Amino acid sequence: MKRILALLLLLTLTISLVACSAKAENNDEKPQDDSEEKSEGVYYTAKLDAAAEQTNFVQFEMANGATFVVELCPEYAPETVANFKSLVASGFYNGLTFHRLYKGFMIQGGCPNGNGTGSTTPIKGEFSSNGFTQNTLTHERGVISMARGKSNDSGSCQFFIMHEKATHLDGKYAAFGRVVAGMETIDYLATLPVTYQDLSNEITKPLDPPVIQSVTFVNYTAQ
Repeated sequence: MKRILALLLLLTLTISLVACSAKAENNDEKPQDDSEEKSEGVYYTAKLDAAAEQTNFVQFEMANGATFVVELCPEYAPETVANFKSLVASGFYNGLTFHRLYKGFMIQGGCPNGNGTGSTTPIKGEFSSNGFTQNTLTHERGVISMARGKSNDSGSCQFFIMHEKATHLDGKYAAFGRVVAGMETIDYLATLPVTYQDLSNEITKPLDPPVIQSVTFVNYTAQ
């Protein structure tokens, strides 16, 4: 009788352990993005030529011919700048769009899927709330910063450019440069017609997404 009870007890414990294991596996959820579903990242490591190594200025040319120039600032966010320069050197941004236009706030682009769901291999979030106090660049008008999801280290290729100042983003996103010429292009893009955007639950989806014809390294001298 005792032997039968012992066997029954052992069987009950075994079933309980299997059930707990299955429950734990089912609850092993990955962190969800705030406004985007991340696709599997691809790491771009294009070798920079001599010209790219010597300049921290890039020019965006839109499909309609409008341009603007961004100065990259590695003194604030070195890994973010290096990642961005590698993407530019590979031609990654050529032909992509600005998929989120938020007048009075910012414009966002650089998504390979064109809708906020795409990514490349993520990099460390270089901002103070992530333990990176070196980055003191504030999110004022014209500043470019790395977009990310809920995870501090989920930024990769998507970026946003401030249409107007928003200092509440300071310390939470990796600002890494500023527009130094062509801010009127940012103003133009920010005011294009938009409709409802499912991912962000905003009226920020462009009816006709503006295409980035190319992003290239340039030598720039302030006028």
